[in-house]
Amino acid sequence: MEEGGRGANYGVPAVAQCKLELPLWTRAVYVGTRCVHLVHLRPRMPRISLFADESGNFDFSRKNGASRYFILTTVACPDLSVGDELLALRRDLAWRGLGLDTEFHATSDALPVRAEVFALLRRHRFRIDATILEKAKAQPQTRLTEETFYRYAWYFHLKHVARQVCRGNDELFVVGASLGTKKKRGLMHAAVKEVVQQVTPTVHYRTASWAAQSEPCLQVADYCCWAMARKWERGDCSAYDLLKDKVGSEFDVWRRGTHLYY
Repeated sequence: MEEGGRGANYGVPAVAQCKLELPLWTRAVYVGTRCVHLVHLRPRMPRISLFADESGNFDFSRKNGASRYFILTTVACPDLSVGDELLALRRDLAWRGLGLDTEFHATSDALPVRAEVFALLRRHRFRIDATILEKAKAQPQTRLTEETFYRYAWYFHLKHVARQVCRGNDELFVVGASLGTKKKRGLMHAAVKEVVQQVTPTVHYRTASWAAQSEPCLQVADYCCWAMARKWERGDCSAYDLLKDKVGSEFDVWRRGTHLYY
């Protein structure tokens, strides 16, 4: 056959000339010059990790120890570097004689430790969102059980936040801090999973419920939630002011409500 005639391939395998005609996310596997398999690839999607912590309790009364608010706080991380650095800080603190017996926990950490953690958090890029529920304004049907109220809190939160932190083609990974007994943890996790399924804009999502000591980014959420709680429960904005440039939303659900149920 003459050069340039019908069937000429100019030294390139004929099947390779068809590569541009393959679907965008399809790749051909060759043995020599022969295409033996087509691999269909899913495009890599941005993965947004959302770590959550809560402040307050489920005591709906005016008794001593009952919190005024239940506050759900999430931290949206475009990457996990803040958690990696937090682990490195823990090792460094131990070397300097400021070791921790357990994980970072804002409520119980010593002031020097707390100052170092906040300094680290300020250096990183992440988004804080908080949903505040003044418990006395909660209608009785929203607090029939702890799980019911917890589900409402997550619904109010994610209905707004999910669309702010991820889009339809993103992957969303929602991790909550585990609470209480194994049975209670299962119920709480089921509530979170149900809400995520209802309101997330993406079909690519996963949920998990982990102990805070197992995931440093949950300890980041703990610090952010503690700062929120200090502001709302005590009017102390000192910790909040350190992170306020990272606050994406701060939603007081029943801010316009006037009726108190207890």
